[in-house]
Amino acid sequence: MDTQQNTKWYYGWNIVAAATILTLLTVGMRMGIGPFFLPIISDLGFSRSELSAVIAIGMLFYGLGMPVAGHLVNTKGTRFVLVLGTAIVVASSVWTVMAGSLISFFLAYGICLSIGLAFTSPVALTPVISRWFIRQRGMALFFLSTGSMAGIAIMTPVFTYAIEGFGWQKTILGFAVLFAIITISAAIFIIREQAPEHADQLVPATQAKNTGQSNNQAQLKTPAAKLAHAETPLSIKQAIRTRSFWKIVIGLFACGYSMNLLGTHGVPMLMDHGFDSSSSALGIGLIGLVAIFSTLVLGRLSDILPRRYMLATIYFVRGLGFFGLVAVVIEWQLFGVATVGGVVWAGSIALSSAILADIYGVKLVGVLYGLAYLGHQVGGMISSWLGGWAYEVFQTHWISFGSAGALLLIAAVVSFTLPDKKQVPKH
Repeated sequence: MDTQQNTKWYYGWNIVAAATILTLLTVGMRMGIGPFFLPIISDLGFSRSELSAVIAIGMLFYGLGMPVAGHLVNTKGTRFVLVLGTAIVVASSVWTVMAGSLISFFLAYGICLSIGLAFTSPVALTPVISRWFIRQRGMALFFLSTGSMAGIAIMTPVFTYAIEGFGWQKTILGFAVLFAIITISAAIFIIREQAPEHADQLVPATQAKNTGQSNNQAQLKTPAAKLAHAETPLSIKQAIRTRSFWKIVIGLFACGYSMNLLGTHGVPMLMDHGFDSSSSALGIGLIGLVAIFSTLVLGRLSDILPRRYMLATIYFVRGLGFFGLVAVVIEWQLFGVATVGGVVWAGSIALSSAILADIYGVKLVGVLYGLAYLGHQVGGMISSWLGGWAYEVFQTHWISFGSAGALLLIAAVVSFTLPDKKQVPKH
């Protein structure tokens, strides 16, 4: 413990760095279907509705895999889940590029790949980060959002150029190889399950002595620390019966609805509106690029300002951004809306998981996050399907993108009413 206390660099940040990179790759593939959408339709002869349905059901299975991943993390450990997920991703990627029929593609890409990515998603990494961080938990979890945004900013244009140069099949296989190397290396050499006794609340022994405080006293200085110190005996059944849990679910539903709609239909929507493939990919990628930097500020603020106010603001501004995105007609408008939207694009998932940890405690955050994230993927499933179906039937993207904006505004109002303290079970 003395070694940890006198070391300037806290090892938990190594885990955060590895988790951020893994999230970049996982979310980059899950949200980066846009560049693959039209090439797959052209090559395999699927209709927009058929491929949208495959993606929609894949989003559902991605969500269904979350609680399973959270349970396995609690029983088997983070390393086991990451390695298992990687094996599924590699196998399903090979199957995907060999698929020649809609059913085979659905099983490979829609189900198996989605489950593999769920096992390597932030839900598998949130519990270990929550154990390693108490005082700076919001900041640490926000880096996962940074990884998510980097996945959109980096992988969307990378996939676009790779597909143009090598085709969508080789692009998926190349991703699988890179993913396996990075994920297994991180699981073996970086991830550590057990955190120090007081996590990131450690202070130098000399500082504690000079101030006349023990570590236990010093660790209660911040609101986040006070919340973590007073654990409540809620069970999972009790937690999911509380209003706060379902408010988080509503917000994540709107988040998933909007994020997956953008990831799946953002590039095709912009191309339908007259933008070329490069401008469309850069416009969507710009949202993630700006969000990378905004998360650094939002993460710091999340440990200072009330998290529910920040979450409500993010949903509100993002909702307005969706109305703007579908209305743009020239490049400067696209890049302007993307820049503003990118400022608030990140953070909703990180804040939601941090609020869950604050309200229900670290022990429940893995399973509760997985269950709540299922709402995120149900939203993503609906919007992924609706985006293709509504355009084929009504020849407009306003139905899907307009509904996303409206749902985000509702989520803003609901999130504003979340509590700022530990949930007290009602008897």
